Amino acid sequence: MVRQRQTLKASFSMQDRSEHFAYCVQLFGGTTAASRRLGIDERALRRFINGERPLGDGLLEDTATALRRLISEATEAEGLILAALGAKSNEP
Repeated sequence: MVRQRQTLKASFSMQDRSEHFAYCVQLFGGTTAASRRLGIDERALRRFINGERPLGDGLLEDTATALRRLISEATEAEGLILAALGAKSNEP
């Protein structure tokens, strides 16, 4: 896993980082939702996305942590819906 991260880190240019970060912000539901989840001002998020401020490893790690939390919350919500419907999970 560490080797995979090192390879990915080496292949990610600053432009790639900004584009991927923008994609992650959209996964959160946009700038406002990402701001709440990451505890960062919306204006600062836009500056990171636009490349006006460099994206540090810490912010990307925090983003990954917040995405894992979102996955957990979504999985729990799915389970409650399926339980209410009396259905089984449709995991791929």
